[in-house]
Amino acid sequence: MTTDTKDIPASFISEEGADWKDVGPGMRRRIISYDAQMMLVKVTFETGGVGAMHHHVHVQQSYIQSGVFEVTLGEEKQVLRAGDAFYVPSDVWHGVVCLEAGVLLDAFSPMREDFV
Repeated sequence: MTTDTKDIPASFISEEGADWKDVGPGMRRRIISYDAQMMLVKVTFETGGVGAMHHHVHVQQSYIQSGVFEVTLGEEKQVLRAGDAFYVPSDVWHGVVCLEAGVLLDAFSPMREDFV
């Protein structure tokens, strides 16, 4: 589906109305906004929470708003902290382990239909 962006009005978005969904032990997510081309999601982790290794066709960028995470991208691992970010190309295996309770802001393109 292709959307002509000139037909989409500019938007201001408050996450207050968005519901939280438990997505695993010590993890929950809130979809902040999305359209067919992009999705923004907030994910909270308790210490020890695991975003299991997985892959998807979507391109992903994740910003570490708070906390400390061990991030695996393909065969590489790195410990990232608040203010760091990581980029996941399409179909690359990736996952995180939360070392210190925190929040990730994930952006996906195109949007994750499996999340809605």
